[in-house]
Amino acid sequence: MSFENTTVLVVDDEPDLRTLYELTLLREGYRVFTAGSVQEARAQLQQRRFEILITDMRLPDGLGMELLQDLRRQSRSERAIVMTAYGSADNAVAALREGAFDYLTKPVDLKQFRQVVASASQGLQDAPAQAPSPAAFQAPAQPGTPPLPQDASQRELIGPSLVMQQVRERIAKVAGSMAPILVRGESGTGKELVAQSLHRRSQRASGPMVAVNCGAIPENLLEAEFFGARKGAYTGANQDRDGFFQAAHGGTLFLDEIGELPLAMQAKLLRAIQERKVRPLGAQQEEAVDVRIVSATHRDLAADVQAGRFRQDLYYRLNVIDIFIPPLRERREDLPALCEVLLERIAHESGQPVPQLGPEALQALAGHALPGNVRELENLLLRSVALSDGPFLHIEPARSGGPANAAVQSIAAEQTPAYLAPAAPRVAAEPPLPSALPAHGERFPLPQDLQAWLDAIERDILVRALQEFGFNRTAAANRLGISLRQIRYRMERLQIHDPSDGVQP
Repeated sequence: MSFENTTVLVVDDEPDLRTLYELTLLREGYRVFTAGSVQEARAQLQQRRFEILITDMRLPDGLGMELLQDLRRQSRSERAIVMTAYGSADNAVAALREGAFDYLTKPVDLKQFRQVVASASQGLQDAPAQAPSPAAFQAPAQPGTPPLPQDASQRELIGPSLVMQQVRERIAKVAGSMAPILVRGESGTGKELVAQSLHRRSQRASGPMVAVNCGAIPENLLEAEFFGARKGAYTGANQDRDGFFQAAHGGTLFLDEIGELPLAMQAKLLRAIQERKVRPLGAQQEEAVDVRIVSATHRDLAADVQAGRFRQDLYYRLNVIDIFIPPLRERREDLPALCEVLLERIAHESGQPVPQLGPEALQALAGHALPGNVRELENLLLRSVALSDGPFLHIEPARSGGPANAAVQSIAAEQTPAYLAPAAPRVAAEPPLPSALPAHGERFPLPQDLQAWLDAIERDILVRALQEFGFNRTAAANRLGISLRQIRYRMERLQIHDPSDGVQP
């Protein structure tokens, strides 16, 4: 690959190091400019545009972070790489949050230096060709049985709801960075689909994506599975084998259910992420690895940190950028689009015509609580397709009833003439929120959707506490006996907004 048209600005106050970086890049074919301070770098940035900015964190007249903030403020396109002192993990994380493409730990390893710069340059060259069209996020316009496209899994990141639009926008915004990303959401919401989308839209799309279920690996095999092993390292190791890090070299490593890792393995994972090096079992030397880390969890990792079940330093390293996927019960307006895509895939796999989802079936779906989210929805549709006769899909109503969603029912009503519309199902009213705990011997009425009812209670308590303290989150958290991180997590999960942001809770 030729880098002769790639311009790089190197900012470092040590002349010897600046010359070393310059010569290294010149040998690779880059056009290199240098500066020794924030002021000199700003002068260079005013004179011309660069593709890549490489800056030391500490400079005589300020911080390299100020240059990143300048780029962000001016909406410039330079990809920034920050060099920070060994062990300054907080600086690296802060730089990534400011929009840095990647970071390097000083003293800088020149091989790694070349790899990171090449990765940034390659991403700039490949970005136009690899950017997927917006149509990849949309459901098909008409039913039918065409061959499923190679990007079929991407189409499941669909839905007209505002929260899903925000998820798609966040993916598009952060995919090009090397910053670690933590995807949060309940089981079945599609966390791995988000990781796949991040990989496809990144400059690493041509590299491998390795997905790992951290909770499915026996504890005694974790180190060998992650870092590899040399022949004879343990009984049964008859040949050298690579681990997940080596397999994902040049691509993305997706660590699903990261909260299930034991503490001892968390420490080793943290070191591998910080140093970008792994030592296979039985090896004497470490191996450099170039991977982008995307992790996912259904757990409250902030609470696990407080309880001592998860390392705080690893949590902050993984949670540089956060993507939250709301449960399906909070975005039921996405049901029609999701059903259309899932039914098309089911029909493709079975070789049958796509069954039609009529208004009655849509109303029946709206009555299901779907605690398993999209995964449970797919299972429900699979069962219905197998049991239905004729072109129309029949959905069994929820056994215990359920809160039919108004958005879904209105869509069904619009698709059906008034004289064909079925009578509205009789659904028992949800028990009102309790104003106080029941007296001894009394009981709450049984809810029809336990999780939705509990969420409503929790939301009501949080809103009351926040309003009592003028939306001072620290004071409200202290009043409720929870941490600031926990109240922030709950506010995000329950869609509680500060009125000063212009959105009412």
